[in-house]
Amino acid sequence: MKTEGRLRRYQDSVTHNMLFRSRVRNSHKPADEELLSQFRAGGDLKVLGELYSRYMHLVYGICLKYLKNNEEAKDGVMQIFEKLITVVPGHNIVNFKSWLHVVAKNYCLMQIRSDRSGKEKLNDWLNDPVVYMENVVEMHPLDEEDEQQSLKAAIEDCIKRLNEKQRSCIIQFYYNDRCYNEISADLGIDEKKVKSHLQNGKRNLKICLERKNVRKE
Repeated sequence: MKTEGRLRRYQDSVTHNMLFRSRVRNSHKPADEELLSQFRAGGDLKVLGELYSRYMHLVYGICLKYLKNNEEAKDGVMQIFEKLITVVPGHNIVNFKSWLHVVAKNYCLMQIRSDRSGKEKLNDWLNDPVVYMENVVEMHPLDEEDEQQSLKAAIEDCIKRLNEKQRSCIIQFYYNDRCYNEISADLGIDEKKVKSHLQNGKRNLKICLERKNVRKE
């Protein structure tokens, strides 16, 4: 296809340089919104590439966090770029960086879902509570609806069993997407205490879920 040919030529010429190059300061670089408008108007991949290159390191970090494989993360960076070619024109993007973060995260979730069995994913998430808590409340595959509902109920019950501070920190951080300083201000405690409550809360959640045989093969 014509688009695929253009994309491949573009990738061959810039992928190696763009993925890990140092960011160069340029006081005259166009704003994200300007590049978005230019790409929508003309479909120039170089314009989209310039915009994407500003955040490739962030996309790579997201992919590495979830996929836990360097090569898969690199491939994810380029797969997401390919996806942008078709999805950017149809979206009203107010903040490209924030929007791209969601796109990258959703890509990783779909990769995890398609490449691994439910048990493998569950074991990985339980071994990495941060990834586990971030994803289990977001992923609801239709073919695993009963299992997901049961898992969700188990998590909710275990959260209720946490002490008040741990429960509040877990809910605000993972469900309400609040940062450490916001939780600190809301609860009137030091940020170090917030981090401690989160760490202890995640550990207690893991123990609770294991007692509920969530990890049972």
